[in-house]
Amino acid sequence: MSLASRRHYVLAVVGLLIVGGLVAGWALVGLGVFAAKPDVASQKWGAAVGRRILRLSDAGLARYAAHELDPAAQALARRHDPRRHQDYWGRPPGWERLDLKRIPRLGDSEPDFEDARLINSFRRPAPLPIEPAKPFVLRGAAVERERALHCMTQAVYFEAGYEPLAGQQAVAQTVLNRLRHPGYPKSVCGVIYEGSARATGCQFSFACDGSMDRPLNPTIWAQAQAVARRALGGFVMKDVGVATHYHADYVAPYWAPTLVKLRQIGAHIFYRWTGPSGTLKAFTGRYSGQETLTAAILLSADPRTLEAAPPEMAAAGAAIAPPPPRTARIVGADGTIEILPPLVSGGGPLALGGRRAPTPEEIAKINKLLEALPDANAPVVIAAPAAAPPPPPPPPKKPAQRPPSLLTPLN
Repeated sequence: MSLASRRHYVLAVVGLLIVGGLVAGWALVGLGVFAAKPDVASQKWGAAVGRRILRLSDAGLARYAAHELDPAAQALARRHDPRRHQDYWGRPPGWERLDLKRIPRLGDSEPDFEDARLINSFRRPAPLPIEPAKPFVLRGAAVERERALHCMTQAVYFEAGYEPLAGQQAVAQTVLNRLRHPGYPKSVCGVIYEGSARATGCQFSFACDGSMDRPLNPTIWAQAQAVARRALGGFVMKDVGVATHYHADYVAPYWAPTLVKLRQIGAHIFYRWTGPSGTLKAFTGRYSGQETLTAAILLSADPRTLEAAPPEMAAAGAAIAPPPPRTARIVGADGTIEILPPLVSGGGPLALGGRRAPTPEEIAKINKLLEALPDANAPVVIAAPAAAPPPPPPPPKKPAQRPPSLLTPLN
């Protein structure tokens, strides 16, 4: 390229730069003028947007964001919200915080039947072999045997009267397992009526909820009596092993997670103690041969459920200082020595568990009811059902309607 040509090329480039700069400058000036003096429509639109933003609540913002953000993006935006707020990241109510000093609760209210069944289904049985209990044969005076049979029949009838046969046998086996465990009374009636004078509740609900005031079904009672007599004669229900606790599948008691779940039979779920106290060798208790109830039995309580009781229940039980506690030593199969929590026993005028101690007259009345029993060997007379009232007469038939015609157009 010649020197003249180079000069013309440089002048052309400089000219283009100058023209481009002038155009860009005028454009910036125009934008500044527009921003400084917007038109009336822009002013109104900006004011409306500002008012909407100031009135926008969290719910409103969520509605607006729902049109633009998917749920995952909305959750991510909430987690990075700079404002101070509580976000438990979708945890269920009652499980937002982990406090090892308190038992986890699913909210403040007790679960309903369906929720309880769901919770119980999540708690899987322990994958451990079940040790069957040893046979128990009731021996002693005839009067004491009749009392024991009556109490066992009550437990089977009121706790599992309408359950299948296996469920009734499992309840009877649980009573016998408690009798042989160091943490419970050493009589059949004592096991069944334990804690019936406590405000925190009895061990078998029928002993303190008024169930015994209702009339009995003779057929179901005869079946329960047969199951009770067989259990007291040496029958062993192997499917529940050494179970000492059970509850219906439509409730979720606070103590269930503290025990070893065995299996469900009918509507009841059965558990045993943990550690050496839940092994067969721990059940070394001997039958006392006395079925008379005492204040100590009526005011005693299950040590494992007391240990796992919620703070409010434990505070109610400790409102008045109990008498000196007693402990139980259990030697496990491997030689491990376990000290059980002390049992709370009565005796004296002190009130335990928020309820006064029963008077001697009240205790005598309960024992008197256990004495006035029918002959255990007498046949059960099943009353014939009352004749049903005659059915009501059928309603009169309506007259047959004729088809419409010119004479009777509306029939």
